[in-house]
Amino acid sequence: ANPIRSCVYLLCNMGGASSFYAMLAATGFLSALWITGRIARLIGVSSIVLEIGAGIVLGPAVLKLIPGELSECSAALRTDCDSHHDKLRIAEKGDEYCDLQAYLDKGIYAGKGKSWEAGFFGNKMGTVKLDGTKYVLNTTGRRLASKKGKTDYDDYATCLEKQCEYVLAMDCATNPDIFTMIGHTGVAMMIFESGLHFDFEQAKTVGPWACAVAVLGTFLPIIAGTALSLAYGYPIFPDGLAVGVSLAPTSVGIALKLLHEAKALQCYFGQAVMTAAFVDDVLSLILFSVMFSIGGTMTVLTFLPLISGCIFMVVAIVAAVKVWPFVINWILKKIPETKPDANVTRHHEVMWLLMLVVLLAYAQITHLCGTHLWGCFIAGMSFATRHEAHHVWVRQVKRVTCWFIRIFFAATLAWAIPVNQLFSLEAFWKGSIMGIGPCILMKVLCAPFMGRSRWVIGWAMVGRAEFAYFIAIMAKSLKMMDDSLFAILIWSLVYATIFAPLVFRKVLKHYMMRENAEKDGDGAENKSGEVRRAATLGHLPDLYAEEMETKARADFQRQLSNEAEVQQLRKEVERLNGLLENNAKNDVIV
Repeated sequence: ANPIRSCVYLLCNMGGASSFYAMLAATGFLSALWITGRIARLIGVSSIVLEIGAGIVLGPAVLKLIPGELSECSAALRTDCDSHHDKLRIAEKGDEYCDLQAYLDKGIYAGKGKSWEAGFFGNKMGTVKLDGTKYVLNTTGRRLASKKGKTDYDDYATCLEKQCEYVLAMDCATNPDIFTMIGHTGVAMMIFESGLHFDFEQAKTVGPWACAVAVLGTFLPIIAGTALSLAYGYPIFPDGLAVGVSLAPTSVGIALKLLHEAKALQCYFGQAVMTAAFVDDVLSLILFSVMFSIGGTMTVLTFLPLISGCIFMVVAIVAAVKVWPFVINWILKKIPETKPDANVTRHHEVMWLLMLVVLLAYAQITHLCGTHLWGCFIAGMSFATRHEAHHVWVRQVKRVTCWFIRIFFAATLAWAIPVNQLFSLEAFWKGSIMGIGPCILMKVLCAPFMGRSRWVIGWAMVGRAEFAYFIAIMAKSLKMMDDSLFAILIWSLVYATIFAPLVFRKVLKHYMMRENAEKDGDGAENKSGEVRRAATLGHLPDLYAEEMETKARADFQRQLSNEAEVQQLRKEVERLNGLLENNAKNDVIV
C-alpha cells in the first residue's frame, strides 16, 4: 500500500465520527460572506454581486466547501432521473405524469419508427401493469384509446425522465436544503419589512401618478423581456413570461435608503418614487402568482386561488387602515406597561408578537392563493400606520435579516446558477443586451409625465434586489426556464444591481443640488444635496430610531447650551460678588 495515502487516510479518520469539519466549513463560508460585506462597504458598491461571487466560488460548482448533504435537497441526493429505477417510479403512477396508452396509440412508445422491443420496458414482456391498469406493449392487442391522450415528448422513456425531473424540482422547492430555506425566509422577512414602510397618507397625495409609473415600470420590462427571450429562440410561455416577470420588481430598499440619505423622502418626487415602488411590488406579486397558476389545462378553478387572493388583499388593505389601528390600541390599553423605561418595553414585546402572528397567518392564507410573499407584504402594511412598528420589528430581527439575505444571495441564488452557462460568451452578450434594454432602459423610461424629476424617478425604479432574483430562482426550480436562459437573466439582473445605485446616486445628487440652488436663489451648492454611499442591503432604514436619535442629539445639544449658559451666569455672579466685596472694602477704608 502507498504509505503517503495511508497516512492521509489515518489523519482524516483520527477524529472519529464528528460534525466538526461540517461546522468548520459553514463557519468559513459565513466568514467569507462577512468579509465581502466589509469590502463592499469600503468601495461603496452593493454587496449583492460580491456575495453571489463568493457563493459561486465556495459552493458546490467550484470548491465544494459545504458538504453536499447541506448544499443539496435530500430528494436530489437520492434521485437519479437517468436511472431505470427512478423512471419506473414515475411510470408506476399510471397516467398521472406519463400516459403510456397515449404513446402506444400514437405509435411512439419507443420512438417514431421504432419497434416496441426498444421501448422503456424492453422486450422481455409484451404487457405491463401500472397503477392497476394492464397495458399491451406489442401490436397484437390494444385497449380503448386513452382519455387524456397527452404525448408531449418524442417517446415514453423521455417523458418519464422529464417528469421525474419535474417531480424532483417540486420536491426540492417544497423541502429545500437548509441554506436555501434560510434564504427564502430572509426574502419573506424583507418583504414584510417593506410593507411596514408603506405610507397611506403619502399614497393619497401622489397615488394616481405613482400608480401610472408603477404600471409602466412593471409591464414595460415584462413586454420587452418576453419579446427579447422570443428573439433569442425561447418560447413565450413559460420561458419568456418567466423572464419578464423576473425583471418586473423594483427594489424598495435601494430607493428608500438613497432617498433617505439625501433627505428627499418627503419631497414630492421622493413620495412618488416610494409609492410607485410599493405598487410595483404589489403588481409583481400578483403577476408572480399568475405565472405559477397558469399552465396545463386552464379552467375557472385555475384562477380561483388568484381571485381569492385579490379579494383578500383588498379586504386586508382596508383593514390595515380602518381596523388594525383600533385593534392595536385596544390591545395595548388592556395590557399594562410594566417596563416603561426599558429599551424594549412591554408594549413593544406585545406588538412584536402581534406582528409575528399576523405575518404567519397572512402568509398561510396567501400561500393557499398562490404565494406566501403576498401575505408577508400585506401583513407589513397592516402595521404601517404605527410609527414605531418598524423600529420594534427591526430591533428584534435586524441582524437575523441581514444574515438571512446574505445567505439568500450567496447560497440560494449562487448555488442555483449554472456556472458553465453563466461564464459563456453567449450568456454574457445576450445578458448584457437584456440588462441594458428590458432590465434598465424600460424602468428609466417609466415616468415620462413626471416633469423634471422623471429621470430621478426612472433611475430609482431600476434597482433590483432579493425579490427579482427570488422569482428567477423559483421559475428555474420549477422548470419554467432552462439553464442557458437563467444564466442570461442573471447577467441582466447583475447589470441593474451594480449600476442602478451608482447612477441613481449621481442623478439624485445633481437633481437635489439644482432644486436647492433654485430655492436659495444663488446657485450655491447645498450640502443637503449630497448623497452618501449606500449601505449594503440587509434591512431597511429604521426611521423611528433615527428620529429618536436626532431628538436625543437635539436634547443633548440643548442641555450643553443650558450648561454653558449656567456657567456664564455663575461667572457673572462671581464677578458681581467680587465687585460687591471690593465696594465693601472701599467703604470700610473710607
